[in-house]
Amino acid sequence: MSENTRQERPGSEPTSPPTPPHTQHARASQPVPPRAASPWGSHTPHRFTLRARDIPRLIAALILLFLVIAAIFPALFAPGNPLAIDPAAGFQPPGGAHPFGTDGSGRDLYTRVIHGAGPSLLIGLGATALGIGLATVLGFLAGLGPRWLDFGTSRLIEVLLAFPGLVLALLVMVISGPGAFGATVAVGLATAPGYARIIRGRVREIAGSGYVEAARVQGRGRVRILTRHILPGTARSLASLATLGLGQAIVWVCALSFLGLGVAPPAAEWGALLNEGRQFIATFWWLTFFPGLFIVLTAVSATVLGRGLARTDRSAS
Repeated sequence: MSENTRQERPGSEPTSPPTPPHTQHARASQPVPPRAASPWGSHTPHRFTLRARDIPRLIAALILLFLVIAAIFPALFAPGNPLAIDPAAGFQPPGGAHPFGTDGSGRDLYTRVIHGAGPSLLIGLGATALGIGLATVLGFLAGLGPRWLDFGTSRLIEVLLAFPGLVLALLVMVISGPGAFGATVAVGLATAPGYARIIRGRVREIAGSGYVEAARVQGRGRVRILTRHILPGTARSLASLATLGLGQAIVWVCALSFLGLGVAPPAAEWGALLNEGRQFIATFWWLTFFPGLFIVLTAVSATVLGRGLARTDRSAS
């Protein structure tokens, strides 16, 4: 090609020399800086999102929190005296100065239900703590002990499980006698076998896991394995079991009081209130409705919260 043909035409823009292939490849391989995220975007780090399945747990936690505050400081919600009588105001329906109505002696049922949260939750917590404590001892003995100890403990648990829980509690009440202490011991001993069976399975599962076997291979002692691996892994299961067991324990304690074996009237306790109002259930419905409503709310809230903790425990393990 001649030199004149390589000259650019007048008025045309000069063309840039072509880029070598290795330079194009080098430019393409350079990382592109990320685009700055908009402050109005939806992807915000550490953002709290309330999912639909978390709403029942939140409601259950709020109900239990209210009941715990009412049990510790009942005067915040019901400043009156739960034992104060007013015969002229007997059997008044709910409304006005008495939101839950009154009983035959004119005692305000709302005040008695709020003040009844204390003994009901206290006995339920005591029974749950006793049952979980005894079940932990039996479960660890069966899960970590020799075969003969596992066999004997497992057979004892199966024999106790053969009795219905409430029947076993009634049997213990015959021995310990009626009252709040007897109800606590009875419900605690009756719920222990079921918890022990669950704890035994959990302990054996953790003891046979890969990280525990690796700790044994590394020469870790039994005490270190127990405190560093088995106990923390079982603690999450114990938390969910205790929350689930609280609702069951409160229902059983109230059932014993309803039968006249727990807290004796005129004490303000939910089961005792049911016992007082059962003979008027067809005429004065509020005497049993509101104590029963609080029992159901407590049991359902504890169950919902306990299942949420159990689901979290399964996902974590």
